[in-house]
Amino acid sequence: MDNKIHNAIVSFIWGIADDCLRDVYVRGKYRDVILPMTVIRRLDAMLEGSKATVLDMKKKMDAAGITNQWPALCNAAGQAFCNASPFLLKDLTSRAKKQTLKTDFEAYLDGFSPNVQEILEKFKFRNQIDTMIDADILGAVIEKFVSPTINLSPNPVYTDDTMQTIKLPALDNHGMGTIFEELVRKFNEANNEEAGEHWTPRDVVELMADLVFMPVADRIMDATYSCYDGACGTGGMLTVAQDRLLTLAARRGKTVSIHLFGQEIQPETYAICKADMLLKGDGEQAEHITYGSTLSSDGSATRQFDFMLSNPPYGKSWKTDAEKMGGKKEILDTRFNAYLEGGEQLVMIPRTSDGQLLFLLNNVAKMKKDTPLGSRIAEVHNGSSIFTGDAGQGESNARRYMIENDLVEAIIALPENMFYNTGIGTFIWILSNKKEEHRKGKIQLIDATAMKSPLRKNMGKKNCELTPDIRKEILRIFLEMEENEISVVFNNEEFSNWNVTDERPLRLIVYPNKIIPADLFKKAGEYDSVCAAIQTAVRTAPLDDWTAFAKATKLKAAVLKKVRPFITERDPAAKPIDGEADADLRDTENIPFTYEGGIGAFIRNEVLTYAPDAWADKKKTIIGYEISFSKYFFKPTPMRDIKSIVADLEELERSTDGMLADIVGGLFDEYKSL
Repeated sequence: MDNKIHNAIVSFIWGIADDCLRDVYVRGKYRDVILPMTVIRRLDAMLEGSKATVLDMKKKMDAAGITNQWPALCNAAGQAFCNASPFLLKDLTSRAKKQTLKTDFEAYLDGFSPNVQEILEKFKFRNQIDTMIDADILGAVIEKFVSPTINLSPNPVYTDDTMQTIKLPALDNHGMGTIFEELVRKFNEANNEEAGEHWTPRDVVELMADLVFMPVADRIMDATYSCYDGACGTGGMLTVAQDRLLTLAARRGKTVSIHLFGQEIQPETYAICKADMLLKGDGEQAEHITYGSTLSSDGSATRQFDFMLSNPPYGKSWKTDAEKMGGKKEILDTRFNAYLEGGEQLVMIPRTSDGQLLFLLNNVAKMKKDTPLGSRIAEVHNGSSIFTGDAGQGESNARRYMIENDLVEAIIALPENMFYNTGIGTFIWILSNKKEEHRKGKIQLIDATAMKSPLRKNMGKKNCELTPDIRKEILRIFLEMEENEISVVFNNEEFSNWNVTDERPLRLIVYPNKIIPADLFKKAGEYDSVCAAIQTAVRTAPLDDWTAFAKATKLKAAVLKKVRPFITERDPAAKPIDGEADADLRDTENIPFTYEGGIGAFIRNEVLTYAPDAWADKKKTIIGYEISFSKYFFKPTPMRDIKSIVADLEELERSTDGMLADIVGGLFDEYKSL
């Protein structure tokens, strides 16, 4: 079926909303009826030919007292789903009375198998029945969907009983999937504030699929592969991934199959994804889509996958998930905790305000290790994943784990305004645990922020796209590992640093006559004895040496700790106190791993020159990882020359009838003379 017919069907279904739902639903709620009804009608059309067989099987099993009937009924229907009610959707068009129609329609819906029931439940479609009955539009909606002018059936419609001439062509599963996706897209565009929640622009998805599959295209074998998306939304990434792999395999004469897996937390979005799988005839695939939070309720905890593509939520709190997992500090999930070679635990838990890195770690935990291709991951993030989090914090530790295990192949910066609901900059992470030899120990950064084509009409915040030619060029730069003004290849260690704490000794001078609060001591006479001890020490101990002075007082350490703040002040000329650092002079340094000579050389060259008494506290040294695109690709804007500024000022003066000169006085004349 060609695109013309697809578009005609989409337009017809889209028109049902305007014809039947206007004045009953606000425009943003049309989808609550149209999307589930599209699913229902397609499933109904697929079941028409086997209806009699299903009802006959049900009658036999009822007579035999069999309770678990669904497997046999689905088998009788020849599908992964069935409907055991006595009705087809077209049978309900003759129900004139509202109450009769409502009762029969509900019985019809109740007749669907459990996998369809779940979809209807997540759509909350039954909530719409009373609204449509009260407005007397349910019958009209059904009439539209079973109209003889469109065909949502996998069988063609003929002009007459001779079945010689096709009136309406059959709609195969792929075609139905395409139509359903287009409806979802149109509804998303019509409701832009929600579009970005579960819809990644197709141009971005296409690029991600290229980056995942093309590097291994020539190594694809006659085999079964798996693809996973832990934030699958409506399933667009899974669909594109499936098409891309099958196409690449066919071009190379390979026979492959691909199993799709996903998880989605938004009920309606989950319903759309699962329905799309059923509409494409992928009944088994539909069962691989799980509902719930990937973070706190992993639906694929025991599985590993060949390919993973995802666009997780970013800048979104995961506090609820953290609480379900026992609280942020108590999370023991092995996806988010690792151990270094020396046995040190590496906690990779980010701040609860943004959980996007957890989705990437979830994918990393599902990588295959014992297959020729290993696993490949493409995932979209905003900038916080590459640079937020200080050394030792969860975000930095996550980057450390991935980089030290040599999993990151490349990070690609995308243009701003690529997504429907946000204009912020985004980045595609490309990971692999079976890197090609020339990529081992290296990470490629590609600045594709300027590689874009403007849209004729904005789609929400999206005002540009990645055309096929642009995607091809980005892919070429990646595959060839080309280095140029927008692509740089780094060794892994160039993104790492030691966070070193520089200490300087505490130096105190004693002022023995300063007043010590009398209520500092509770025991009778203690205050007087302490004051006397201090005055005695003055006779023998220097006031610029706290260590010697404290010893001379012969007071206990606990007492000295109490009185010291009242009788001392910091003084750079005083002698250093043994073993004590001055917190006010404490500083930290981020020392690159690539610094020649390491920490010791840095301290000698960069610290002791200015502070000879400083030292690095080795116990406080922390390893951190960050990736800064601005550091490597910053292009300073040249300052304007004075003549062009004056020219603009002159033009402004002309446009304001000389008011500018009156305001700035002689200053403007000085500029003009330059």
